Amino acid sequence: MNEDKTTHFGYQEVPVAEKARHVGSVFDSVADRYDLMNDLMSAGMHRLWKRRAIAQAMLTKGQGVLDLAGGTGDLARLALDKVGDDGHVVLSDINAAMLQRGRDRFINEGIDSQASYVRCDAEFLPFPDGSFDRVTIGFGLRNVTNKDRALAEMRRVLRPGGRAIILEFSHVQVAALRPFYDLYSFRVMPIMGNLIVDDPDSYRYLAESIRVHPDAQTLSNMMENAGFEDCGYNLLTAGVVAIHHGWVY
Repeated sequence: MNEDKTTHFGYQEVPVAEKARHVGSVFDSVADRYDLMNDLMSAGMHRLWKRRAIAQAMLTKGQGVLDLAGGTGDLARLALDKVGDDGHVVLSDINAAMLQRGRDRFINEGIDSQASYVRCDAEFLPFPDGSFDRVTIGFGLRNVTNKDRALAEMRRVLRPGGRAIILEFSHVQVAALRPFYDLYSFRVMPIMGNLIVDDPDSYRYLAESIRVHPDAQTLSNMMENAGFEDCGYNLLTAGVVAIHHGWVY
């Protein structure tokens, strides 16, 4: 990517400096019903995918976790149960509306004393080197403008023995399923977005952003280039999603 030119926003090409604003507009629009739409669009499967991701984080009591692009806090909430009262989870997101919903959720559940909330850009993390035992990001990396920079930042803030977990949409592996997946993504999802949040364009963007995101092997290579070791991934639901992992030694 040439930072002096353009990058993708779904299938559109936009100036690099403007992508974050466009992505922010998408999530401002959908924040109020984000959880409902996730349940409807995935038939609840996103909850299973997130549980698998947290299981692969191999969390133990007392650890510190940074959840990037954490939104309404699904991954962070699961992580809190694993790290216990002596652990701590930082819920972060670049979008204020999404972060507010996550914070409100934790306050309502009475668990906010174990968590803190930071609005930040995944490409420029405001934390010292080696601050966390684990870094997680769920369905957020594809929205980042410079993924290589974000991966390098994830690597930087992990201490030795740390592990990164990236849960992200990937590319369907079963050829016979691809036409049905495309039909659902580009026809059904925008209709649902129109009916539920009065915003079909945001869900059209989300479908397009999946198609232009690197495939699983490419993303694994990018993690290695960022300095992670023993990188690997697991494909779930015929490759609809992938859980990536990498260690810091």
